[in-house]
Amino acid sequence: MNFINRISFVAVLALSLVLGACSKKSKDDGDVAAADESMMVTDLSAGSTIPEMPPIYFAYDSFNLDSVAKSTLMGHAAWLRNNAGVNVQVEGHTDERGTTEYNLALGERRSGSIRDFLISQGINSGRLSTISYGEERPSVSGASNEATWSRNRRSEFVMAN
Repeated sequence: MNFINRISFVAVLALSLVLGACSKKSKDDGDVAAADESMMVTDLSAGSTIPEMPPIYFAYDSFNLDSVAKSTLMGHAAWLRNNAGVNVQVEGHTDERGTTEYNLALGERRSGSIRDFLISQGINSGRLSTISYGEERPSVSGASNEATWSRNRRSEFVMAN
């Protein structure tokens, strides 16, 4: 997939996530959705990315959660409450700028800020673990520019044991 196609895909994915986060369901629809989500979880194994929990993106050199991140994480917390048997590892990632040591520390602060937010929303801390990969696992590679860097400054959610 060339760079333009990747950017287009990411833009469409981001738009669908924003629109999905803005939609409201009736109580009955939520119960059906929760049951469907629980069934999907059984297909995942430890280390698998959780599709119902899209990544959280960060500003340059920051681990602060903006309003979009907090809104998205409220949905993640609701999903976790409906899937009480799921343990999650929050992975912190950075762009390529900075030293390896600095990026590992920043990735850890990013995953930690998400863990702390989820705990503040009532998720048991025992269900959440964190890890930092710094710049080692980019989501997008190739060009060294803001479009690429902004997609790599993220935290992702994977199934944990």
